[in-house]
Amino acid sequence: MYGYSVSDAVARCTNAATAPVQPPGSTRSDRHGHNPPKPVHPCRYGGPPWEAPTITASGGSFTTPADRRAALDRAARLRQLSETDRDIIALAHDPLFGRWLEQVTATGGCTHPVYLTGSTTTRDAGTGEVLHHYDTSGEPGERLMVRCRNRRQTVCAPCSRLHAGDTFHLVRAGLIGGKSVPAEVRDRPRLFVTLTAPSFGPVHRATDGQRCRPRRDGGDCEHGRPIGCGLVHTVPDPSAGQPLCRDCYDYTAHVLWHAHAGELWARFTRAVRRHLASAAGLAQSTFPAHARLSFAKVAEYQHRAAIHVHAVVRLDGPGGPHDPPPVWGTTDRLTAAVQSAAHRIRLRTAYGLALGEHELRWGSQLDARPLRALSGGEGLADDAVAAYVAKYVTKGAADTSAGLDHAVTSAAEIEFAPVTAHLRTLMRTCWRLGGLREFEPLRLRAWAHTLGYRGHILTKSRAYSTTYAALRADRAQHERAGSDLTDASDVTTDARWRYSGSGHTPGAALIAAGIAEDLTTNRRIAREEISRSAMDR
Repeated sequence: MYGYSVSDAVARCTNAATAPVQPPGSTRSDRHGHNPPKPVHPCRYGGPPWEAPTITASGGSFTTPADRRAALDRAARLRQLSETDRDIIALAHDPLFGRWLEQVTATGGCTHPVYLTGSTTTRDAGTGEVLHHYDTSGEPGERLMVRCRNRRQTVCAPCSRLHAGDTFHLVRAGLIGGKSVPAEVRDRPRLFVTLTAPSFGPVHRATDGQRCRPRRDGGDCEHGRPIGCGLVHTVPDPSAGQPLCRDCYDYTAHVLWHAHAGELWARFTRAVRRHLASAAGLAQSTFPAHARLSFAKVAEYQHRAAIHVHAVVRLDGPGGPHDPPPVWGTTDRLTAAVQSAAHRIRLRTAYGLALGEHELRWGSQLDARPLRALSGGEGLADDAVAAYVAKYVTKGAADTSAGLDHAVTSAAEIEFAPVTAHLRTLMRTCWRLGGLREFEPLRLRAWAHTLGYRGHILTKSRAYSTTYAALRADRAQHERAGSDLTDASDVTTDARWRYSGSGHTPGAALIAAGIAEDLTTNRRIAREEISRSAMDR
């Protein structure tokens, strides 16, 4: 966040434009002490570049030498401004600047908005009468600004906050009801399950004041490196998660495990269903007629750059959340089925002459905790789980220092990527294995930036709860609640839109960042006031 409001940014540029002219031959530095390059301003609304006014040799329309000298001084001051400052002045002097601010505020200060041009016409289905018409001809630059909707916080913080809110309600609805899910689901057998990757080699650990890997007898590995570590690592320590010996670490198994993590999860859920059916004395093929397993899971990168899975698992009746589970469907039986399935799942990779065959499984660290709603209609544990999942869904590979946010196109690009040596070796392994014929279906080169992991960050079963599309439709309906067109049953809509660009100019990005920070501050103050009012009651 830049931390500038709109008025601060405009005032800063205006003061700079009215400041005394620098002496000839001097340079003007920006606020960081750097000399900015000669600015070449891009178009801000799709029009021609904005330039500082110039004065003709004949003096133009100026009647006195003093007027001409004043204009020359102002033009010189404008040319000394940075590209960002000149862009802010141009935006502030535009007749549609107020409407542009409204669009930026409506997007929440989106970092990389998308611009659309077109129109929407709403007619009465019976008479054909035009009830509402909107087009972008009167908008700034004749285009409409909309959110980018990127879930990654490092790409767009305002849109990631909105996505995290949707994720929170999606997970919470499957825990306590709401959003078309009955409230009775809070009384169903429910678990919060954590599945980890197996060990691919010893790594440095971040511990709470404890030594990393103390060894009384010391010793070295076959490559001459110590097999122990007596230091204390904290979370920000760059050594945390790095292998003690990169030659001993099994990078091939690490990448292949990531590539097959989705299949491992699918086999895990099938095994849970089979174990539940066997425990109840049912034929495995008849389990769908008696019960249904619903889940929502999120993948998180650990310090060692291996993912682990957090999942909410719920047991319903055959009709989903609207049907109660069978009498034999208890929390203890569900816990036993999860533990048994996680320990027994095995998956073999494709055989190759160079690498042979690898057997993949879940790690030995397994956590399955029952979820219980508290009395009085409050579900604090449920809300905590939903918030935990929503926090990690906005993280990308780059956020957790476990990869990049964009795909790599060549092996040379991996060498210059801003990552640690451990991650670079994992990306190299993805690129190398992606060139082998037996691993072509895995498309490892296309997923080298995520270290071979090919799944979505958040996935859920169909009957767990609502969907992102339904949540966005509800939000749009709420925003249209004040209009006369809330009932769309007897109207038809003709929409014609096309893409016309994306992103902000430097000055617009500064103003949008200020608006996003103002909105964040307003939300924080509102939460504090609500909490204070609740405590006073």
